Amino acid sequence: MLSSFFKAVMFLTISVMPVWADDLGMAQGDVLLTVSGAIETTNADGMAQFDLEMLEALDATVIDTSTIWTDGTQSFQGVSLDVLVDRLGLTGDTLRATAINDYAVDIPISDAVEGGPIIAYRLNGDTLSVRDKGPLWIVYPYDSDASYRSEVIYSRSIWQLDRIVVLD
Repeated sequence: MLSSFFKAVMFLTISVMPVWADDLGMAQGDVLLTVSGAIETTNADGMAQFDLEMLEALDATVIDTSTIWTDGTQSFQGVSLDVLVDRLGLTGDTLRATAINDYAVDIPISDAVEGGPIIAYRLNGDTLSVRDKGPLWIVYPYDSDASYRSEVIYSRSIWQLDRIVVLD
């Protein structure tokens, strides 16, 4: 009988594990980023909401690069766009990134590659404030590849980001 109990416990544990693996948890602090649209993993009504702690819990990436908006090389820390796409199971073709003032840009999901852009939440170790292009800023590794230094890429580098809609 004890053996049957352990088998039942193991079965339940294994069958529940994927649910735990997909669980984002709920934002406890201020929601900085909302992702909706063609998305598989959610934690709210058809969307994923992230506070700073949740974003920091995803694999952090640091990009040291210069930008056309700052002086000298800066250190940006954030979540890689490709990690976010994988973590949420984004299935569309385009990310419509929108700032707190409703300015929006479309970013092809094909930009979400390893070593590509990040959603930065820190600049030189400090949390980005609204005054300093925060709370979130899409930053490409401009210095790593000449193809990242174009008007098209600069236009996708939206700051004061607060939401992304994944379009088919």
